[in-house]
Amino acid sequence: MGRQSTDASIAIMAYPGVQMSAVLGLEDLFMIASGNSRREGGPELRVSQLAQAAATEDCGAYDAVILPPNLTGARGAEAVETQEWLNRQHAAGTIMCSVCAGAFFLGHAGLLAGRPATTHWALEDEFRAAFPDVHLAPEHLIVDDNDIVTAGGLMAWLDLGLFVVNRFLGPQTVSQTARHLLIDPGGREQRNYRSFRPPLGHGDAAILKIQHWLEAHCDEGVAINDLAMRSHLSQRTFLRRFKAATGQTPSAYLQKLRIEKARGLLERTRIPVSEIGWRTGYADPSAFGRLFRQTTGLTPGEYRSRFGISG
Repeated sequence: MGRQSTDASIAIMAYPGVQMSAVLGLEDLFMIASGNSRREGGPELRVSQLAQAAATEDCGAYDAVILPPNLTGARGAEAVETQEWLNRQHAAGTIMCSVCAGAFFLGHAGLLAGRPATTHWALEDEFRAAFPDVHLAPEHLIVDDNDIVTAGGLMAWLDLGLFVVNRFLGPQTVSQTARHLLIDPGGREQRNYRSFRPPLGHGDAAILKIQHWLEAHCDEGVAINDLAMRSHLSQRTFLRRFKAATGQTPSAYLQKLRIEKARGLLERTRIPVSEIGWRTGYADPSAFGRLFRQTTGLTPGEYRSRFGISG
């Protein structure tokens, strides 16, 4: 969206437990962006920091409301008055925005039902359980659904901040602000950072034994019947218990485990990419590259350039 001619009002919710570094960081980012826009004769962002109680007051409609992340487990389920205020703002045409766990506040307000959204990838299971009717896309850092915009991880407030700047002040101001702050204004996804952490506390000793074996032998050819034999279970029982314990089929689990091992090698070593594929169970380099990109959003080479050791 191009630059508009009038100032825009932005409310940042400083609810109990909010990540204040995000609140203050957004205020600073918007101040810098407004200065850049003002020097070019453009509009500004007028920013208000609202406590949860203050947000219930009738202070008119904002152009955008932002629910930042938190470090305390705050979800907004009991904040009924705030939920009602968020609904009134949305009904008045306000763009509703969230970062990380801030999406729970929008969810509890009923604003995300049937809508696409994102949150921190580590909150995916909790979010899906709380809001099964939301079309969650945790691989994305930003999901723009016009009147509702959600961002992923804790530091995605930077991405959301630049998004808001672009929406109200235009791309030129985004470029100027990003250069001022020495940040990359785009090109990232949550799946670039998402790690596979196998669940190990499920209590099924037979399946845990197989998980430990796969950690050391993921580079080998693995057949389901061999895994079942190692677990001393029938193949049918093994498949049922493996899925119940890990949430994955054995083949999906193995692929995620292999990609995670490959990520580690790309980050920590200078081993050639083709050899990393071979070490993690992929004899075909092209198949390895294709699966790695499907999982992480980057080619192995791009991943190493962004996250690998230097020198």
